[in-house]
Amino acid sequence: MRIGFIGLGNVGGKLAGSLLRNGHDLQVHDLNREVRDGFAARGCKVSSTPAQMMRDCEAVITCLPSPAASAAVMEEMLPEVAPGKIWMEMSTTDAAEITRLGGMVIERGGAAVDCPVSGGCHRAATGNISIFAGCDRATFERILPLLTTLGRRVLHTGELGSASVLKVMTNYLATANLLSICEALVTMKAAGMDLATTYEAIRISSGTSFVHETESQVILNGSRDINFTMDLVMKDIGLFQSIAERAGVPLEISPMMIDIFRDGMARYGARAQSDDIIRRLEEATGLDITAPGFPADMVDDEPEEPGYEVYPPGRAPEAVAKEH
Repeated sequence: MRIGFIGLGNVGGKLAGSLLRNGHDLQVHDLNREVRDGFAARGCKVSSTPAQMMRDCEAVITCLPSPAASAAVMEEMLPEVAPGKIWMEMSTTDAAEITRLGGMVIERGGAAVDCPVSGGCHRAATGNISIFAGCDRATFERILPLLTTLGRRVLHTGELGSASVLKVMTNYLATANLLSICEALVTMKAAGMDLATTYEAIRISSGTSFVHETESQVILNGSRDINFTMDLVMKDIGLFQSIAERAGVPLEISPMMIDIFRDGMARYGARAQSDDIIRRLEEATGLDITAPGFPADMVDDEPEEPGYEVYPPGRAPEAVAKEH
């Protein structure tokens, strides 16, 4: 299968790298010439336009920073969509927008999938990231070999748009965890606790989490560099808030999180690293929340492994087969 990949940013570039590393027939496109040239130097064909890519490839993956960017790219690609073509949206985006754009692809005889990833840039680089996929089962089975190259754990979430809803939810939870970790670390420092000991106490306890075991390390190092910026956090938690409002759920924590990150962007800039949000508490207390012995970058130290489909509880492979 000839694959096109549009959007070679912090996550997209690493996902595309997994395809290239594993021998897939890959074409790429990005507005950044330096990034394009880097992939060309690795033997990858570069498409001049999204339209050309859809014309040349069986499957086109987009991994872009906003719903508006995805819509603009789809506007260019749509005239080239034909039966047999697949559009795979790996951006974190609005479910209603993916359904709208995917519907236009399906009307022209193509297939559409929303397949966002979760697990951080460090796992995108190694092919060990998790992937949600929303589409009909036949399309899912067609693209599963591709998804298991891009990631380790692949979950079929249901119809088109369902993966995007779940992805926004997971980013909301990660952000809530980040903010609570910031408060925990600053409070422990103020109480006189050693921060390395605090990190380990959280890690081996019921208070631990994926966010703590990864992001707390770069917070304590002082780099705060997770390749994810405050404006992207605001996009994601704003999408989650919109889902809740449409569903009539009166959230209490979510609006507070939005206010905190709005303030963070006003102080440090929209493109500040999301973990810089701890600076609000550092400035308020005069404390330095760093400690020696922690890495500046998040690193996935697990070996790259072949991916596989995971199933919800009670949904064994045999049951899925019977349904479809």
